[in-house]
Amino acid sequence: MKLQVADRMKDYEEGVFQLLNEKKEEVEKTGKKVYNLSVGTPDFPTDPHIMEAVVEAAKDSANYKYALKILPELTHAVIERFKERYHVTLTEEEVTDVYGSQEGIAHIGLSLCNPGDVVLVPDPGYPIFSIGPSLAMADVRTYELRPENDYLPDLDGIDEETCRKAKFMIVSYPLNPICKIAPDSFYEKLIPWAQAHEIIIVHDNAYSDIIYDGRVGKSILQFEGAKENCIEFYSLSKSYNYTGARAGFLVGNQYLVQNLKKLRSQIDYGTFLPVQYGAIAALKGPDEAISRRCAQYQLRRDALCGGLRRIGWNIPDSQGTMFAWGRIPEGYSDDVAFVMELVQKSGVLCTPGSSFGKGGRGHVRFALTLPVEEINLAVAAIEASGMIHK
Repeated sequence: MKLQVADRMKDYEEGVFQLLNEKKEEVEKTGKKVYNLSVGTPDFPTDPHIMEAVVEAAKDSANYKYALKILPELTHAVIERFKERYHVTLTEEEVTDVYGSQEGIAHIGLSLCNPGDVVLVPDPGYPIFSIGPSLAMADVRTYELRPENDYLPDLDGIDEETCRKAKFMIVSYPLNPICKIAPDSFYEKLIPWAQAHEIIIVHDNAYSDIIYDGRVGKSILQFEGAKENCIEFYSLSKSYNYTGARAGFLVGNQYLVQNLKKLRSQIDYGTFLPVQYGAIAALKGPDEAISRRCAQYQLRRDALCGGLRRIGWNIPDSQGTMFAWGRIPEGYSDDVAFVMELVQKSGVLCTPGSSFGKGGRGHVRFALTLPVEEINLAVAAIEASGMIHK
């Protein structure tokens, strides 16, 4: 018997992180030290007051029932967070929960698109930006992010036919993987441009608390007119080291937020209540730990980017996110082959840029997930490998 599966599965190759993990294990078996800078999982511990809230809630048997909806206390905590952090006023109807931004982005297309609707996504960009709309059978089209335009979309360069057909556009700054931020002037142009073309803007705001050199992360909802056509995913994963809990939110335009909430009510029974209580503790707790972690990430960025430039590999300073991004060294053309050779010869594992789209070819992404001391050793190992030529 020949088993038939969905044609779309042809488009989903084995995840790059699975392949990288297999390579890591292969190198480790030889006894070589591996410096894993590939997967963006925070290595900092979750704050005690968050863990304590989860533990206490988990002791109550009533919290093992279906949640069915977001706790009112959590909704209010999100509202207060946006008011204090971003100076944005939200109503209860403008907030709903998701199992982290990734799940929300995976499903948002199902709530917005009919088959064949055009969706605009960044290239390079995080894979779920394209995969999510494709699940809704949308016509996924990329907009290029290039250094000559400061890694911002060229809005004027998008042809009118595409603009006319586009249902929504995914935007994210600071953007994983390119580690760039957007100036206020970009949002001030983007919002009215999208309104003129009747395009919904979906903003992924996962890294606004991890921004360097005195910059301040923002919400798209801070800008005039944003609530007319903008929604934003906000995650606790990176700011609060709450990744495995999968706690995130969609905020913004009430109609669009409630539309996703209605869709998810058909496939979901609500976020596990102890996770919600931990999220409340996170949002209502002190922000000092967030600032300290951001400072630590910046020290790691300086050690990695500055160290690699010192040995002849020109990796620019990341402006935000917990990553660094740059071209592979001169003399190499295939980023996947380069990554495999790099880990084999130096033990340093990073992610090939081509896994983030065609625009990522010839680049690599590093995760800032090791202490400064380990990063210094990783840089020394790359230098000793002989793969970088000054």
